[in-house]
Amino acid sequence: MPDKNIIEVNNLVKKFGNLVAVDKISFSVKAGEMFAFLGPNGAGKTTTIKMLTTLLSPTSGEIKVNGFDPTKEKHETRNSFGIVFQDPSLDNELTAYENLDFHGNLYHVEAKLRKERIDYLLRFVGLWDRKDDYVKNFSGGMKRRLEIARGLIHHPKILFLDEPTLGLDPQTRNYMWDYIKRLNKSEKMTVFFTTHYMQEAEQYADRIAIIDHGKIVKQGNLRELKAATKTKSLEAAFLKLTGKEIREEQGNVKDRMRITQRAWGRG
Repeated sequence: MPDKNIIEVNNLVKKFGNLVAVDKISFSVKAGEMFAFLGPNGAGKTTTIKMLTTLLSPTSGEIKVNGFDPTKEKHETRNSFGIVFQDPSLDNELTAYENLDFHGNLYHVEAKLRKERIDYLLRFVGLWDRKDDYVKNFSGGMKRRLEIARGLIHHPKILFLDEPTLGLDPQTRNYMWDYIKRLNKSEKMTVFFTTHYMQEAEQYADRIAIIDHGKIVKQGNLRELKAATKTKSLEAAFLKLTGKEIREEQGNVKDRMRITQRAWGRG
């Protein structure tokens, strides 16, 4: 396992008025690692990802993503990663090909290279035959696969996945994770993901951090988490650390989409 940290977070805080959404968290992710960031609804996962990916500014603390400070070096930071959001962010009025082409343009991928990558990625995610179809006619699984392709068009060093398999059938979930794992191995691409499917984290994560009420309550590999909680599965360890009460989702889709669209315009 590589020992260089590609993500470093120290004493990170995010407040919304009197609400402390992220409370002095610190962690690091090694280059080439599959890192799972787990927590109940409203624990601070998506807020943390938004700070790592330049969508939100921290209240305090330090972040480095591929050696860059997301608050001061937004362009360099964005060129370092791809992201698949929890909420759909494709343009439904464009075709699959047009969505990828537009995104490649945003990242200033040269036209000839952009076409080569789009052709390759559409074939790789099984959407080549639907490249000229409007995204509004795609199933949820097809949209997710297209979002994965879009996140990879500029060959990022880091791929952020925020609940990437939410609502997908088991076949599509397995296909997507097999694809991501192959990229992780072949491209040495770092993968930072959130999920509510504990079996995904068990199967694919090299290390895991569990956040609750804005604080990281435990981190380590699967064996270490089970040993620390004296449990036999990640789900049992997760419940022991975070409790069993039902949590409400924080925020709403329209607000998250508004923030995303504003941040990824040109700003």
